[in-house]
Amino acid sequence: MSESLIQLPTPGESILETHERILRAGEIVPIELPGGVPAYMAVSYNAISEVLDDKIFAKHHSNCPALSDGTIPADWPLRPLTDAEHMLNQDGAAHRRLRTKINKAFTPGRIAAMEPRIQQIADDFIDALPDTEVVDLVANYTTPLPVRVICELFGVPEDEQPQIKTWTLTVVSATATGEETQAAMAAMGAYFAELIERKRREPGDDLTSALLEANADNDLSDEELIMILWVVIVAGHETTVHLLGNTVIALREHPGQLARIGAEDRWADAVEEALRYTSPVVAALGRYPRADVTVAGVEVPKGSMVLWHGGVGRDPSRTAEPNIFDIDNDHRDQLAFGRGPHFCLGAPLARLEARIALQTLFTRYPDLDLAIPATDIDYLVQIATVGPASLPVRLKPGS
Repeated sequence: MSESLIQLPTPGESILETHERILRAGEIVPIELPGGVPAYMAVSYNAISEVLDDKIFAKHHSNCPALSDGTIPADWPLRPLTDAEHMLNQDGAAHRRLRTKINKAFTPGRIAAMEPRIQQIADDFIDALPDTEVVDLVANYTTPLPVRVICELFGVPEDEQPQIKTWTLTVVSATATGEETQAAMAAMGAYFAELIERKRREPGDDLTSALLEANADNDLSDEELIMILWVVIVAGHETTVHLLGNTVIALREHPGQLARIGAEDRWADAVEEALRYTSPVVAALGRYPRADVTVAGVEVPKGSMVLWHGGVGRDPSRTAEPNIFDIDNDHRDQLAFGRGPHFCLGAPLARLEARIALQTLFTRYPDLDLAIPATDIDYLVQIATVGPASLPVRLKPGS
């Protein structure tokens, strides 16, 4: 690697500025993760396509010597993301075994059947927005809605849902200590173990119960079931939270597009363009080359840690005007949800939630506007995802 690496995050610089530098630095960029850990970030469409090739790049942490030989310390804060033995970090048959079980419960039909309930949840949160001059959409809408949806889907009671979000924020933070992230992971594991036992005693119409039914042969251990819940519940809300916040900002910065979307009922297209234009995924962790490889002209040694950037939608080789939000762009074969065996399991749910949440918000409040300039919005400092920490808006003109 070069001597000058872009630090992720970079002290004294906003997380958005850091990612903009990464996107401008090349097709695959040497970076430095928290704790001084070197890695590569694939940025261009072609580079990411190579990195997502499971024949060339592995997912399991055993393929990264630095994670096991002491080069990266045991208390590295990102180990809960790289080392966890869940399906996102598995390869080949081990991955298929876990994915097959959750696929039996997390079916397209079950997701489609959620639409009326998601609409009701969106309506309820809209009805409950505070009657104040300025409303924080992150606290009152874009965060609680996806949390409520995924938690209801898996049978997490409403009064237990806030702790899921709290633990998640710690695990994905770029500033938390190793002790903090490991403690959050342990607490989540203990909670999901108790939830599984609860559903064994009293099954319900939820995906945790359906997962247990699919595992009637006890092919999966309790630890594997716990890690499945961790993946689908954490990933099932974290990215959607930020997709909603990022999209609200993008739409208010492109009022002509927002008007077209509403007039032509193009909300599904708006979601696809948001995934291209302002993806919440900025550093998908955990790809390791199985042998020395050259990616986009850059030599990447075997076992290196490689991430890929959701900003791939801004690749000028794919879109004529990549920095302009346009619902008429071609969204075929975009990489917002990955590709191949690890294609995001929750993609249909994320698309459904985002469409309903955005349409409901802007139908009820068509004149909603940002209460501060977009450049003044603060963003959470996280590794894998990016989104506003708060989103102050005025719901009505002159309010």
